[in-house]
Amino acid sequence: MSLTHTLGIALPILQAPMAGAQGSELAIAVARAGGLGALPCAMLSPDAMAEELGAIRAATDAPINVNFFCHAPPAPDPAAQTRWHEALAPYYAEFDLDIGAVPEGPGRRPFDHEACDALAPFRPEVVSFHFGLPEAALLERVKAWGATVLSSATTVAEARWLEANGADAIIVQGLEAGGHRGMFLTDELTTQMGTLALLPQVRQVVGMPLIAAGGIADSAGVAAARALGADAVQVGTALLCCPEARVSAIHRRALMSEAARHTALTNLYSGRPARGIITRLMRELGPMGEAAPAFPLATAAIAPLRAAAEACGLGDFSPLWAGQNASRCREVPAAQVIAELAVGL
Repeated sequence: MSLTHTLGIALPILQAPMAGAQGSELAIAVARAGGLGALPCAMLSPDAMAEELGAIRAATDAPINVNFFCHAPPAPDPAAQTRWHEALAPYYAEFDLDIGAVPEGPGRRPFDHEACDALAPFRPEVVSFHFGLPEAALLERVKAWGATVLSSATTVAEARWLEANGADAIIVQGLEAGGHRGMFLTDELTTQMGTLALLPQVRQVVGMPLIAAGGIADSAGVAAARALGADAVQVGTALLCCPEARVSAIHRRALMSEAARHTALTNLYSGRPARGIITRLMRELGPMGEAAPAFPLATAAIAPLRAAAEACGLGDFSPLWAGQNASRCREVPAAQVIAELAVGL
């Protein structure tokens, strides 16, 4: 049985869930165009998630993917928090902000039983995870309503682990991909490979369906991924400038400028490696800063700086997530992007 049949979609094209950059509008547009729309839920409260899912169900009866993180929350580390605040103190002073007033909060929550309770009435057709899989009891609950489970692998070892631990299909996330790396068996960045290097290696050892992600922005990229063993592709950056996305004007301008040619992995915005356009913060502290606390605790202290800078029209402290191939970022409807990706299928 083909993956498109399993997922109930017309085209082997999945929209990458992009927390903070989209909501139900983009998921609806992609679903209506024949792909698999996705709703990122890691930054949503159960009530907000239910509201977004309600909007999707009211707009389309097409299958939908809901995405969650399944990281282990870090133990409190006051010393690490102090180091982080000290590193950011000069920037706070520049904007006349009080670093002592930074609110505590993780910014992103892992998938838990509360989220599962809120999700169950909607019975989404696909549930995807980043950073591995949730505990067995949660995975069993998700599968009990018939959902297909996806998760990201960034190495061959992670793909094998996912196949052995309950995933139904694997998103093979190459180093080109924007946003957070899905790595979960190691934090060693030297293990991370480009999509076209990783994909055939995973295909050699894994028998389940594979979804290629990272650097795919046009129909030629789709064809290349499928030639190397992908059953489908997942696309994110190419959809970020669509009117249905919720990225800021600052982010949109960066994506459609020469700045988008300069990306790097950084842990400064969340505490975990994620690919984005180079910003002042990344240049001055180094993209992989030693002072950043564990994921997702870096987020809270960045938020006031981001707000202050964006009020001045600056993206200096904004997580401008983007993959290495922003060449197709345009302000065109998502349906047009999906149709162009599907040429030749």
